[in-house]
Amino acid sequence: MRPVSRTADLPAQHERLSRAVWEVLAGQGIERLTLRSVAAAAGCTTGLVMHRFPNRKALLRHARQLLHERTRERVERLEATAANPRAALHAVLAQGMALDEETATESIVWVGFLAATVGDAELAALHRTNNEAWRDRISRLVAAAAPAWPKPRVTTTAFALIAMVEGAAALASADPATYPPKAQQAMLDATLTAFGL
Repeated sequence: MRPVSRTADLPAQHERLSRAVWEVLAGQGIERLTLRSVAAAAGCTTGLVMHRFPNRKALLRHARQLLHERTRERVERLEATAANPRAALHAVLAQGMALDEETATESIVWVGFLAATVGDAELAALHRTNNEAWRDRISRLVAAAAPAWPKPRVTTTAFALIAMVEGAAALASADPATYPPKAQQAMLDATLTAFGL
């Protein structure tokens, strides 16, 4: 790996450090996410990492924001290309599961960040903010797929779908043999059918 130098252009440096944060968190776990491990993954000095991320909490904040941005961009593409509101709802929910290497890695990062929020009000607030955007999106998609439903039913259904999808992804991240992609897809299909979607 080509080392990151202090003279490297800032966007490339930022991208390399972001990728290193992601790799360490997803591949080694939250307990090994340190300034030193990120520096090793990026092929740079700890001082250079500290210039961008002054402490471990900054690394965690960055990983969570990166996860939010990656998934937001993907779901916006899925919504834009869906044939109808129900197809959009299905596609967006499916991307929240651990169905391929990318989403399985994201699930591991999400679970790691969730664990880090325990006892940390700042990280918990960031988590709530990003989850609020996700809840709003799913609620909007449920309302579009079932326009005759009253708001309380839309909200309850959206929350239940989110809980199922995120629960399946978390379980699959730790036990992929029991929750392979085919099983997760079947769970999603059965849940949507049960709700009349």
